[in-house]
Parts: sequence; C-alpha cells; structure tokens
Amino acid sequence: MIAGGGLAGAQTAVSLRERGWDGAITLVGAEPHRPYDRPPLSKDVLLGKAEGADLGVDFEALGVELLLGRAATGVRPGAMTLDTDAGPLRYDHLVLATGAEPVTLPGTEDVPGVHTLRTLDDARRLKPVLDAGGSVVAVGAGWIGAEVATAARAAGCRITVAEAAHHPLAGALPAEVTAPMRRWYEEAGAELRTGAAVIAVHDGEVELADGTVLGADAVLVGIGSRPATGWLAGSGIELAPDGSVAADAGLRTGAPGVYAVGDCASYPAARYGGRRLLVHHWDNALTGPLTAASGITGGDAVHDPVPYFWSEQFGRYVAHAGLHGPGDVLVWRGDPDGPSWSALWLGGDGELRAVLTVDRPRDLAQGRRLLGSGARLDPERAADPSVPLKAAAR
Repeated sequence: MIAGGGLAGAQTAVSLRERGWDGAITLVGAEPHRPYDRPPLSKDVLLGKAEGADLGVDFEALGVELLLGRAATGVRPGAMTLDTDAGPLRYDHLVLATGAEPVTLPGTEDVPGVHTLRTLDDARRLKPVLDAGGSVVAVGAGWIGAEVATAARAAGCRITVAEAAHHPLAGALPAEVTAPMRRWYEEAGAELRTGAAVIAVHDGEVELADGTVLGADAVLVGIGSRPATGWLAGSGIELAPDGSVAADAGLRTGAPGVYAVGDCASYPAARYGGRRLLVHHWDNALTGPLTAASGITGGDAVHDPVPYFWSEQFGRYVAHAGLHGPGDVLVWRGDPDGPSWSALWLGGDGELRAVLTVDRPRDLAQGRRLLGSGARLDPERAADPSVPLKAAAR
C-alpha cells in the first residue's frame, strides 16, 4: 500500500516491480489526477506548452491499482490499516509518500486572487492570469518565485517579486553567491524587491512593511513548504521537530512494515555524520523509493545520496549539489557576471562540500561524482574554469 500519488509514490510502485515484487500494489492519491511530475508546473503548464505532466507510467501493465481522489486520513499500525476518507484499507507494507504542502501567508487564506503553486490544479488556476497578461506579485524570491517570474515575463506579464530577506534564495545560498542573480531579474524586466516584507494582502493589492502598496491581478505565495504529515496525528508514527516522518537510514519508520519516502520523510545521512536531512527536491523523490523497495523485498539498502536540485530561471539552468556550511571556503569558477559560472565550497582539508553551477553542465556532472567520492581539490586548479573539475582532484 502506498499513501501518496506524487512522483515518490509512483516511483515506489515502479521500484517494487523492478525488484521482483509480485504481490498486490495499491496507490492511494488525494488528487483526482494520475501521478504527474511537478517541475513542469512552473514552466510548460503555466505557459500553455503542456496540459499536464503525466509521468507516462503504465500502471495497468504493472498491475498497480490506483485509488485517486481518495485522501489518507490516518494510520493504525497495530491493525495494519490505512484510514482514508472513503473507508479503511488493510496493508502488509505501507509506504508514506504524501509529499509536502505549501506554507501559506497568514491572513490570505480567503483573499481572492492569492495562489500557491504545488499541484496541477494550482497551475491551471494561475495560468489564465498569465494568458491575459495580468500583473503578478510573487511573495518570496526562492526557487518557485524565480521560476514563476520567468514564466510571467515570458507571457508578457508585469511581475514584482517581494522578498523579506535582503537577497534572493536566502534560505539556500549566501548573499555573495546570489548577487549576480539580481541582474537576471532586471534583464528579464522583472522587479525584485528585497528587504520587503509583506504585511497584508487585500483584493488586488499587496502592502509591504515600508508602506508601499503593489497592485496585482494575482499574488503567488512561494515562501516554502512543509511535510504533509498532519494526518498522521495519533498514529504513533514518530515525527521529527520539522514535522517530517522520522525514518531511519533504510527509510523505515518505527511502526512495523511502514516506510516513508520523498518530501514527507527525513533520514539520518551517514555522509554528513548522521545529520537528519529533510530534502524537498525532485531527485530525492526518485532515489528514496529505491531504498524503500529494497527493504520491502528483503534487501538492506541505505538512503544516503548527495542532495541535488535544479531550477530553470531567466533562461539559465541552475543546479546545486551537496551541503555547505559557514566554515567552508567559497571558490569561484568563471566570472559570475558572465553567462556561465560555478561556485564551489571546500572544507578546510580541501574536501568538496557543495557545488552550484549556472549553465556549466560538465562542472555539474563532475562535481556530483566528486561529491559522491568525498574528493579533495586543489583550490587553485579548482578556481581555473579551463581546468576540468575532475582534474583538480588531489
């Protein structure tokens, strides 16, 4: 039994069949749509280049039963039962894959024209505003804010991005690395306001802390997401302080036969000293199901990937792999004012901790491999963009 109809849930079903599981598989999804991919929602779906983002999985051929439009409401591990809004379902193994839900802006829940972008229906509700060339205010200059700003400008809309922090992507990157990205907004004709906290949203207006009032046909709130685990209250399944399901290295929960994958689950990362990670990115929804499927079919796989994510914004492909900390040394590869560049973070011993690339696919591919092997780099050679990154390894 799989609770969750997103990429992680669908990939779990596929992985189980690939591992030779020949028993019944039932996937329960709250949305009425067949499992689909989320990255196209802020790109092709918003721009009308695609109606949806179906994963292309032949569930019927795999013998997977889809119960769609059916929300999970609770788990009773002692009875090995998944409760749903259409009645209980018994399971032998259960995989929790209910993903994440967007954080809302307090006080905007019932304000007309306020949107979040997490589901296919969210994208379809926002698309008419872009089709009409309306004005948009995006609250939050994170990955979603930048991608929606990109789509809005491509559609000919006026877009203002309001960010409470003093630089974009404040939750992911330091200010010195995001400084070149300010120019991307300007070149695209998007207005970026940092240090601009939103204090109120009225019908057609966004009020900032400095008293500025921005007119908007639509307001897109992109201020983060949290694990969709509220429905597990009272189940006895342990949640971490961040609300994620506290899975172990094999993505097992403390309840017998219950696993957790994707955006709703955190796990202890061995490569980071057992630090518990909650990774809300596409790649994690692909790799976690392989580990869960291994456990269900008698294997002992460990989930310990190098965190990786990517974004397409303002005509650029931006990718990040690894984790960096305040004590790491920043090394630039290439001119950040140029069309393509990379940033590396090295530990005190030269170990590569993280890499950010902008339109440098070779750096990305080599960087991910070096991160996986724990390679140490020569800082001077690593800073030379003409030297292949792998050649800078000691």
